[in-house]
Amino acid sequence: MPLKRSEFEPAYLRLHKSGELARRVERALSDLADCTLCPRDCHVNRQADEFAVCRTGRYARVSSHFPHQGEEDCLRGWSGSGTIFFSRCNLRCVFCQNYEVSWQGEGRETRPAELAEMMLQLQALGCHNINIVTPEHVVPQILEALPLAVRGGLRLPLVYNTGAYDSLESIELMDGVVDIYMPDFKYWDAEMARRYLKAPNYPEAARRVIKAMHQQVGDLVLDENGLALRGLLLRHLVMPGEIAGTREIMDWVARELGPNTYVNVMAQYRPAGKVSRTEYVEINRRISGNEFKQALDAARTAGLRRLDVRSATGV
Repeated sequence: MPLKRSEFEPAYLRLHKSGELARRVERALSDLADCTLCPRDCHVNRQADEFAVCRTGRYARVSSHFPHQGEEDCLRGWSGSGTIFFSRCNLRCVFCQNYEVSWQGEGRETRPAELAEMMLQLQALGCHNINIVTPEHVVPQILEALPLAVRGGLRLPLVYNTGAYDSLESIELMDGVVDIYMPDFKYWDAEMARRYLKAPNYPEAARRVIKAMHQQVGDLVLDENGLALRGLLLRHLVMPGEIAGTREIMDWVARELGPNTYVNVMAQYRPAGKVSRTEYVEINRRISGNEFKQALDAARTAGLRRLDVRSATGV
């Protein structure tokens, strides 16, 4: 049964009222002094503006914020998903579709009050949710801004839109804060993750945190208008040559999370980033219609019942 939006209260409001949100902020900011907020475990002092792989120090960098009309229907609705794109990333996907933002750091440093104001602006524009994109390396900064936004009247569901290279510590910090987790399970095999993400421990980390996300929020729940309110929405980008391990990922999702897991099987891969005629030539093409059909067959054979393929514009 759908949940009425009028009866919905974002999870973070309860934490704010109890004082727990303030305690989470304090804990998260202290973690910046010896950063292990993602599986890189860099141990740099980001409070002192030191940084390593994510190239982000004390404050987050934001590339853009706007009502996004390109997300899943249950997020964008008719007024858009209130998207905040964070700069930099803790992954090094060689095919990155947002290379200028994630690799080159396009954007500007944003203090907590300004980040909170962005959330409130998106709410004022009628967006259905606040969609924080690439949050893995800036969990403390997001938490720091959230109480300011709540005091300013923020009441929208919070979407955690991640590549799933998060630490369990970060996901625990977000427990009771996030309403909708939207992880992208990219690769099943460690060697493939080493080559294309520069993170051989990605598959293990993704399995661990996606299970934790699902334990926190459960299956995706929609309101009476088909808009997402709470739960897990999993994304998987189909890659050329089946190198992502789609079949293994779908089998794991059905087995470990359940057949009612909402999964978006995406076909819009295109060569980008460092992919060229001389580098990573094996993925220097779009996927074929047959490759996408095989991916959908794998999901259905696994027993998954809630498949979203409407974003499949790449074939």
